[in-house]
Amino acid sequence: MENSISNCLSVSASNLTALLVIGIVTVFVIRVLYVLHRSARPRHPNSSSQQHLSTLIVLGSGGHTAEMINLLNVLQKERFKPRYYIAAATDNMSLQKAQVLENSLLDDQGGREKVVGSAHYMQIYRSREVGQSYLTSVGTTLLAIAHALWLMIKIRPQVILCNGPGTCIPICVIAFIFKVFGIRWSYIFYVESIARVKRLSLSALLLYKLRMADQLFVQWPQLKNKYPRAHYVGRLM
Repeated sequence: MENSISNCLSVSASNLTALLVIGIVTVFVIRVLYVLHRSARPRHPNSSSQQHLSTLIVLGSGGHTAEMINLLNVLQKERFKPRYYIAAATDNMSLQKAQVLENSLLDDQGGREKVVGSAHYMQIYRSREVGQSYLTSVGTTLLAIAHALWLMIKIRPQVILCNGPGTCIPICVIAFIFKVFGIRWSYIFYVESIARVKRLSLSALLLYKLRMADQLFVQWPQLKNKYPRAHYVGRLM
C-alpha cells in the first residue's frame, strides 16, 4: 500500500514538473514570437513629443565610422540624447571623430550642452580581431558578450544605431534578450554600408536572418529585391 502511494506521488511529481517545464517553454516561445512580431512594426515616435531618446551609436573602423558620422550629421540631436558612442577597444580613431562631431555641435550652440545633449564615449572588447583564429575567438567572443551585457545594463538605451562593424552583434544580441525578458525595449536600426551592393555584410545578414533589427536599411535596390524585409532608402552618402 505504502509503495503504491509512493509510486503515485512520484508519478504526480514527475507530471507536475513536466507540465511546469512545458508551460515555461510555451510562455517563452510566445514571448519571442511577440517580440519578433512587434519588432517588424516598430513604433514611430511623435515628432512633436519632447521626450528624449537615449541613443547608443556603434562605431566601426575606417569607412564604417565615416558613414556613421555622415548619418549623425542629419540626426535630430535635440531628440536623440544623451548619445553613447561605442567603439572597439583597439579603435581610438573612431571615438576621436565622434568627439570632433560633438565639439562642433557645442560650438554651433554656443557651448550650451543642455541644448544639444551630453555625449559619452566607451570601448568594448572585439569578438574577433582580424587574423585571429576561430578557436581562440570563442573565448574572446564570450568576453565581448559579457562586456556588452555590462554596458547594456549601464546604458539601457532606447535606440541603437549601427552600420556594419561586428562590434554591434553582441550588443544587439543582448538588446534582443532584454526585449524577450521585458527588461528594456531598445529599437535597433541598422544601416547597411553603401559598399554592400550585391549581398549583405555578415553583421547585417545575422540581424536580418535572426530578425533582431527593428529596421534594416539598404542603399541599393538589388539588395531590397534579394532581402525583401529590408528598407531601400537610396544612397545616403
